[in-house]
Parts: sequence; structure tokens; C-alpha cells
Amino acid sequence: MPAGARVRLPPNRLPVRALNAAWGTAWRMGIGKPRLTRDSLVRAARRQTGLEDLGSDFDDPVTRDALSRLLRALEDEARLHPFGRAVIRSTLVGSLATRLRLEQLSSAHPEIEAEAVSTPVFIAGLARTGTTLLHRLLGCEPRLRPLRSWEGLSPAPPPRTRRDGDPRKARARTAERALRYLAPEFFAIHPVEADGYEEDVLLQDGSFMSPTVDATMPVPSYSAWLHSVDQGPMYRYFRRLVKLLLWQRDGIYLGKTPHHLENLPTLLEVFPGAKVIVTHRDPARVVPSFCSMMAHGRRLFSDVVDLADIGRQFHAKQLKGVTDAMEARLHLPEKSFVDVHYADLMADPLKEIRRIYDFLGWELRESTVASMSGFLAANPKDKRGVHRYTSEDFGLGREQLDADFAAYRDHYGIARES
Repeated sequence: MPAGARVRLPPNRLPVRALNAAWGTAWRMGIGKPRLTRDSLVRAARRQTGLEDLGSDFDDPVTRDALSRLLRALEDEARLHPFGRAVIRSTLVGSLATRLRLEQLSSAHPEIEAEAVSTPVFIAGLARTGTTLLHRLLGCEPRLRPLRSWEGLSPAPPPRTRRDGDPRKARARTAERALRYLAPEFFAIHPVEADGYEEDVLLQDGSFMSPTVDATMPVPSYSAWLHSVDQGPMYRYFRRLVKLLLWQRDGIYLGKTPHHLENLPTLLEVFPGAKVIVTHRDPARVVPSFCSMMAHGRRLFSDVVDLADIGRQFHAKQLKGVTDAMEARLHLPEKSFVDVHYADLMADPLKEIRRIYDFLGWELRESTVASMSGFLAANPKDKRGVHRYTSEDFGLGREQLDADFAAYRDHYGIARES
């Protein structure tokens, strides 16, 4: 690590290290290695749900190719430790279980497919540009329907087995407690709370074209493919899950993920009439901050975390995101977009919220202002700890970042942060 670097990746907790050591020994003896094959994952999901139908699109060439490439990269490139391998297998089985339940519910309730996804609102800025704050402020608006973390983990509800509420909530609380134990420092970077709002990527994972794995594991062959392929199939699958969520609880869908920034034409094609809020911040702060978040996340899956490699990957990814978005907006209706600068959002959040409401053509009610003000008072900056990093931690220099993102900064008049 470079001299003066501030990123500190703590080792995994002792129980995880002990588990990895014992499990790794068993692997070398040919015992207990979680299988990451299409057939084994499908069998596990079918056993878990008692369902068979994965939908016609599961066997189409695009989805087959996506899953095949993902599994190959996980096997050959991700350098998963035993605990990480078990977690990713469980995640993939969960994605398949969601597909099974989606097909079962859609067959039993044809009205799901008939759900209107009217004028959804999407936040599409780079990560670390104030998108989480904006997402949670807008979540105070009763007309908007954000994705809850517990819904994102299991958007298709299983049969109720208890009388004291939706069992998905209890599972999400367990997952939150586990993450707090395994990576308490992560909450200073990005709070993950069972009942909080979460990213659209949780709904996109089941397409096997989601950027989640791309972000949290070194899978370069899969990453290169993902950023070169038409994202239409993923967005159409995502829309089906949005309809399923609106069937469970209505409202105007409020979504958020940096991945939308790279795919604005597809987003607006699949969600006609969508309103898109694009956030902006000095890339010299954004890129290393996101790299730090990903470094902490990768430790949960692998003992090998290459900070310089992370710097190269996410420098390129975020440059592609803003470049693609600028190019796309030359050909898309400007009435679909509003730009919000991080500096303005931090200086006067409610002023920016009023600008957004003007863009949406909505009245901002005093009760909503009160809810937003209450949220701001209860959640000051650095409430969960200070996120420390430098660009040099990831082999990135200020001059390089300024030069590479100059066109983007000039186009939007983005203020330089010290």
C-alpha cells in the first residue's frame, strides 16, 4: 500500500478465518466445495421453493450466455475464499428462487403483468455523488414507492408461514446483523439496513447481467462482456419485478443505481415516461471513494484484494458511465432529466428537493418537508463514522483524474473539491 494511504482493510473476523481454514482443507481433500454449476443451482432453487417453472426467457440464448459467463468467471477469476463461495452460491440460488416465484405468481395473478409502471422516477448518478441521501429524502414522499432492502433481497413473496408479518423482513434483519458483524466499517461508507431503501441492482441480479458481481469481485472477462452487451433483456426482467412490487404495494416507483447512467437509452425505452435525476460531483473525489467502498466489499468474498486493480477498474467504469450518459443525452429528450450537483445538495438539500419537485411537476407538501427535515436532523453527515481514503491508495493521481474527466466536469460545470 502506498505511503500515507488511509484505506485500511481489516482482516475477516476470527470465526470466518477459522471457517475458511478448515473448509479450505476439506476442499483440498475433495470434500464440501459449494458447486457453482447451472444444474446444481437450479436444483437447489427448485428444492427450496417446490416450484419448477423458471420462465421461457431463462432458456433463451442471452440468459444462458450471461449465466454461463458469470459462473465461468467466478470459477476462474474471482479467487473466492470458502465463505465467499458459499455466499455467492446462496445469492445465485436466491435469484433463481425469485425467478421461480415470479413465474408462479404471474401465472396465478395475471393482473401483475397488467400493472402500469407510470412515470417512474430514477436516480442515475455515479456512486458517491449524494444518491443515497437523495434517495432517502425522496422516500419521504408518500406518492413515491422506493425499493426496501428486504424486498430487494426477495422481491417475490414466498407463501406466508407465520402470523407475525412478512418472513422476508426477519431474514433481512438477520442479513443486516450478519453484515454489521462481518464488516462494521462498511456502514460508514454505505448504510445497509433491512428496512432502508436499496439499489435497483438487487432486482437486476436475477438477469445474470447485473453489475453486482462486476463490482464486488474481480471477474474481468465477465465485466468486459457485461459492458459491451445489450442490456435490454436485463431491463425487461427488471421491469417485470417492478410490476410485481407495485402489485404488492402501489405508488410511483422510485429507483436508483449508477448502472442506469450507462444505459439511459435502454432505461427510457423500457420505462417510457420515466423521469431521471442525474447527480454530479468532482470525479477526483467520486472515483477513489467508490474504489474504497468496493475494496471493503471484496474482502467479504476473497482474501486477495488488489487496490491498484480496483483503481484501474473503477476509474475506467466511472469514466465510461459519464461518457455514455453525455453521449446518450444528445439524442434523448431533455425534459426527461434534471441535474443535481453534490455541492448544492449538501449546502441546501431542501432547495434541491424543490427543484426536483418542479421538474416532476408536483407540489411539495408541508408534511413531506417536515418528514425530510426530520430525516436530515436524525442523520447528520458521518453519523455512522468517517470514511477515510485517498486516490493514491488505488494508484490514482489527482492530475490524471482531472485530465480524464475534464470533458465531463466542463460540460456540467462541476466544482472542484479540495
